[in-house]
Amino acid sequence: MGLGAKAGAFLLVDAPVPADVILVLAGETDRRPERALQLLAQGYGKRVVLDAPTNVKIYESTEIQLAQKYIQDLPQAASVSICPITGLSTKDESKDAEKCLAREDGKRVLIVASDFHTRRALSVFRREVPGHEYSVAAARDGSQFGVKWWTHRQWAKTVLDEWLRLIWWKMVDQWR
Repeated sequence: MGLGAKAGAFLLVDAPVPADVILVLAGETDRRPERALQLLAQGYGKRVVLDAPTNVKIYESTEIQLAQKYIQDLPQAASVSICPITGLSTKDESKDAEKCLAREDGKRVLIVASDFHTRRALSVFRREVPGHEYSVAAARDGSQFGVKWWTHRQWAKTVLDEWLRLIWWKMVDQWR
């Protein structure tokens, strides 16, 4: 098994550093915002920015509307804002998020992403949105991913999919 056994662990980077803003990448809305609020409470940031797709509807509500409702019910609502995104890839999302980060005070950004997506997300933002200091925190979901990926079918599918995306990013997208 050797190197293959480390394939899952390689994808995971969970090294949050105190920042000016905590940026929550779109997706896994049941995990990522919660992790960001934990980090905010622990003093890892002053503000939270939630990326929310503009073109996604869930029944009759847009994801932006749902995010607004979510925020208004939070005790930390004054410290949380929404960043509308249209991009479907992490690279495109980084360009959308760049506009929102420009409105924030500070250069240090703590990215919150799914645990398996942390390495690629960090690489994408460092390359596509320079001028900031980035760190990353993992939002964990044991039903989707674990570093012992070979022990669960879903984990194996997640690792394979993320490795394909990471390879595509490193070999193609980052050079465009």
